[in-house]
Amino acid sequence: MSAKESALARPRILVTNDDGVAATGLRALAAALRQIAQVDIVAPDHNWSASGHSKTMDRPLYVRATTLADGSPATMTSGSPSDCVAMALLGLLPSRPDLVVSGINQGANLSTDLVYSGTVAAAREAVFAGVPAIAVSLNSVSSDEYGPAAAFCVCLAQQLLAQRWEKPAFLNVNVPALPASAIRGVQVTRLGTRVYRDALVAREDPRGRPYYWIGGEPPTGIAEPGTDFGALNEGYISVTPVSTDLTDYQRVDVMAPWAEILGSTLAGAQGQA
Repeated sequence: MSAKESALARPRILVTNDDGVAATGLRALAAALRQIAQVDIVAPDHNWSASGHSKTMDRPLYVRATTLADGSPATMTSGSPSDCVAMALLGLLPSRPDLVVSGINQGANLSTDLVYSGTVAAAREAVFAGVPAIAVSLNSVSSDEYGPAAAFCVCLAQQLLAQRWEKPAFLNVNVPALPASAIRGVQVTRLGTRVYRDALVAREDPRGRPYYWIGGEPPTGIAEPGTDFGALNEGYISVTPVSTDLTDYQRVDVMAPWAEILGSTLAGAQGQA
């Protein structure tokens, strides 16, 4: 097999994030994944942490080629993390990736963080389009030691690429901020319970006009066995399979009898109109 044919036979992985194209975690992730795949990088031109799942519809999106600190070529956009993935899958890349990996985020994404997280939103956008995806985060807001998380992503990506599931996998990964030798292993988990302690902080600008910050103490969580919080608390990597289906199936059954009641009420209101 020629070098060109060998390159074409390798899987293609799109790497993105929400910390911005210059983030150290992005470089560490892309460098590690190049061991097993062709890697394309499409990432935001600035930090989009806690941006949630957004789609830019009211303004143009700009795209520029750039070079990372390690010399790697990358593409940066003015859009959100989910915009980056959408554009990549809609034709920005020469071919469709086999897998999307978003991260490595600085700071854990656990429980209901998944609603706010731009890291997770990028992975979710890929799954919406039928491409399996991994969102990976380091459980620290200050550490730059991404080596263990990047190495684990290589192992997980290989395992995922070997599967032929009909429904694309959507995995949320959180890695302890520990040396590789101190990480106790891996647990497949469910989402735990996040405890937020947000507070509204009122200030005044130099002209006396009020403005606000959403502040408060850092959030915590309940470290129950079997949860993402529990795994991290015990020094394990947490891998949580998640779904894009937001249906509350229990309440569908409970509320089914409401349909007749609400229908009758609606008919009565329409008759009186």
